[in-house]
Amino acid sequence: MSGGSHIDPSNKKVALIISVLALLLAISETLGKTASSTALEKNIEASNLWSFFQAKSIRMTTMKVTADSVEASGKLNEKQEKLVQKWRADAARYDSEPETGEGRKELMAKAKHAEEQRDLSTAATHQYEMASAAIQIAIVLASTSIVIGVPALLWGSAGLGLIGLLFLGLGWIAPTLIHI
Repeated sequence: MSGGSHIDPSNKKVALIISVLALLLAISETLGKTASSTALEKNIEASNLWSFFQAKSIRMTTMKVTADSVEASGKLNEKQEKLVQKWRADAARYDSEPETGEGRKELMAKAKHAEEQRDLSTAATHQYEMASAAIQIAIVLASTSIVIGVPALLWGSAGLGLIGLLFLGLGWIAPTLIHI
């Protein structure tokens, strides 16, 4: 080669393929990290909600047991009667409090919803991880095809790139598929 280097036009095409694969890899990694963070966030949210649910359950049980104990002790005076009514009302409020959304029933629904969102994000994360792996291998195969000049490696790279793209799409729509 004299004066300058000659670049094989087929290498330019392979370089373009590698660039597209690198872009897909960046997208997959970004979406995967976002889905993973969301899964972690929703797991913490669900855990906090279940803890709040347990605290409400303990309070509700305490109110019921206290009211039952006082009633079982015999004839109640007016003050004791009012206390028992208040404890029973408090127990009912701990069980369901639609106004604030902080009764046991409402907390359970919120916790289950957070768990569902966590599971959807986890499913998407797995798809993005598979996409990233396929695309990384596709980049290696495409690069290797330039170095050793074996066209079959480029075809393998293209195939894996398409598989990676498929997994990327599955990660994107995983929440929808799980609900079907």
